[in-house]
Amino acid sequence: MHSPQPASPLWKSVLRVTSGNFLEMYDFIVYGFYATFIAKTFFPNSNPFTSVLLSLLAFGAGFLMRPLGAIVLGAYIDKHGRRRGLMLTLGLMACGTLLIAFVPSYAAIGLLAPILVVMGRLLQGFSAGVELGGVSVYLSEIAPPGKKGFYVSFQSASQQVAVVFAALLGAILAYSLTREDMSSWGWRVPFVIGCLIVPFIFVIRSSLAETEAFLARKHHPDIHEILRSMVANWEVVVLGALMVVMTTVSFYMITAYTPTFGKTVLHLADTDALIVTVCVGVSNFFWLPVMGAVSDRVGRAPVMMTFTVLTILTAYPAMSWLVGNPSFGNLLMVELWLSFLYGSYNGAMVVFLTEVMPPAVRTAGFSLAYSLATALFGGMTPAIAQSLIEYSGNKAAPAIWLSFAALCGLFAVFMLRRTRGAATEAELSTA
Repeated sequence: MHSPQPASPLWKSVLRVTSGNFLEMYDFIVYGFYATFIAKTFFPNSNPFTSVLLSLLAFGAGFLMRPLGAIVLGAYIDKHGRRRGLMLTLGLMACGTLLIAFVPSYAAIGLLAPILVVMGRLLQGFSAGVELGGVSVYLSEIAPPGKKGFYVSFQSASQQVAVVFAALLGAILAYSLTREDMSSWGWRVPFVIGCLIVPFIFVIRSSLAETEAFLARKHHPDIHEILRSMVANWEVVVLGALMVVMTTVSFYMITAYTPTFGKTVLHLADTDALIVTVCVGVSNFFWLPVMGAVSDRVGRAPVMMTFTVLTILTAYPAMSWLVGNPSFGNLLMVELWLSFLYGSYNGAMVVFLTEVMPPAVRTAGFSLAYSLATALFGGMTPAIAQSLIEYSGNKAAPAIWLSFAALCGLFAVFMLRRTRGAATEAELSTA
């Protein structure tokens, strides 16, 4: 009989590394949850739509720093180690969150207020640019053979815990405080709580061990070598980014944008939209490891292609039905369906992205592909969705954006599968 003891340290490592990823995503996503209140505090305008749009554009600005963070911090991690890099990203995210939490309002300090908020978002984005890649690579390098899909999926699963926690906290605040209190100071509470969690996560993550795969490599490239490798492998990076478009657009649409969509488009209560977001987070948390494990059995590409096609075929009909029949129950049904599509695709996608990158520059390559997609597509999803509704007059227009993202993912998976060949697909299905 085999002893179960070796599994314990592995699970501890998973919890340690994903705990920091939880905080990174929590700090990053609460801004999207409270975009309407942040709009009134820092971006006041006589036109409510313009005010919210400016707030959402500031949300998207954080994503513009992700590619730079992916290159600079990704090179640092590939050169100096997974553990040291993950500690650095955690500190940078904490500084950005602290800045947003305590910036005085526009009424108090004028134009300096939105400038400082954008600076906080840029710092958060610089950090987040490599956090997801660093965690994913760490998990892929400690995972047992044949279970990479399952273990790497906990990178994304930990984000869903952050979504659930942030949404539950938001629902409690919305229930406990008046709308005036939420607008004046209540929206800051989640940011402050994020700051208070930081020391605890630092203690947990400081006990991380370096991966054997990193220690086994005799040469660790510097940033110049990494940049040369990125240029040499530009096709893989671009296709990887297109794969991520489906993930990042769907994630931010069903999490960060749901509260805004529920309130401003469907005219539901604040608590209704936040409760739906909680359910979406729980659903994501379930489907990610399940479908990651499925991809370990049947291969990454079949799973990803199946769910991109399902998204293209069903996203717009589902959202059209919702806007024609707005209610809490209908919003919940549509969001849970979109959650199933997202979780199933992403459960296979994240590990696939670690596998297509050259090992010596795996963190930088993964992070750059992920960050490019998030900066150009995902991060701007709330603002794009809101703009599509405003300028087209079609409340279901965000689904067109989601279908386009799915088409990008389908094309990228097809091309990578074709260029890497049948042998690689067999390798990925057992990796």
